[in-house]
Amino acid sequence: MQVVTSAPAAMGPGEIGPWAVRAERLGFDVIHISETIHDPFTVAALALQHTKRVTVRTSMALAFPRSPMIIAYAAWDLAKFSGGRFHLGIASQVRGNIVGRFSAQWSEPVARLADYIRALRAIFASFQTGAPLNYVGPLYRFERLQPYFNPGPLEHPAPQIWTGSVNARMCAMAGELADGFVCHPTNSHPVVLRSRTLPALAEGASRADRAVSDLAVVANPHVMTAATRDAVDAIRDQRRSELAFLYSTPAYRRQLEDFGLATVGAALSEMAQRSEWDDLPSILTDEVMDRLVPQGTYDEIPDVLRQWYSGLCSGINLPVPPDEADDDRFAALLAACRQIPAAARNSS
Repeated sequence: MQVVTSAPAAMGPGEIGPWAVRAERLGFDVIHISETIHDPFTVAALALQHTKRVTVRTSMALAFPRSPMIIAYAAWDLAKFSGGRFHLGIASQVRGNIVGRFSAQWSEPVARLADYIRALRAIFASFQTGAPLNYVGPLYRFERLQPYFNPGPLEHPAPQIWTGSVNARMCAMAGELADGFVCHPTNSHPVVLRSRTLPALAEGASRADRAVSDLAVVANPHVMTAATRDAVDAIRDQRRSELAFLYSTPAYRRQLEDFGLATVGAALSEMAQRSEWDDLPSILTDEVMDRLVPQGTYDEIPDVLRQWYSGLCSGINLPVPPDEADDDRFAALLAACRQIPAAARNSS
């Protein structure tokens, strides 16, 4: 099982280097770079510059505010700079952000992201082979790439393209077109993976005449772990606030519904509509948290994650501990997690 970690959303160019070095030293296989308040490609470049082994993946860069050609150049540069350690993760975001925050064009997101990924693959192929670029899709059209503007081939395969979602149609699109898929915290529980996410990925994979085992899948369950039980309990309130906010969004409530907690999701949405943000966490009781989130001390959590995810996914996202004094114990935790059997992958 790969062990993955996400750089804190607020972490910018000045902080990412030492943090990435520490993550690599601990034994993580992959670092995720989100897009929130910093440019993800700048932060990814600095993470790559300071590391030697770990893969760096944007998770997720926003596709629609950028032309596929702009993202293709950025991904190609990072892949070449790192010797192939960069993966491109892209996603759609929601209409309100794309239109209101970025003043960018919005259309049906599943079809648009599918066209976007196909365009990226066509551009990558032209970069790698020098063949003329001639991509005409329903939304994107690329018919011009003079040799002067072609960065030329890589000494390794083109960057992998990953995406993520909770929507069944978007998951199916990922199964058809993506190299990998990162689950949202609200569709990472094993019950939801088995009942919703993996079947949707498999449906899409079948459209491309491939198996779901061709796709890498990373679970992102917002694990709660610390050196002591008291410290785990202290983390609980922070996670409670994060999850209460996420579950207040109707699109993210399906996991609650699968656990018979639809009334909890409805209550959170109603409170969000009234802007009662401070009161949201009170709805997620300890009992609800115990059902939704894997938790335990550093000694306990590998067995918990083995019970939850053995044979189910390719990787698990875990947080870097805040206290460097715990690094030796945490490195042992990661080594144990890497021994969890991963989902079988098609090697063809």
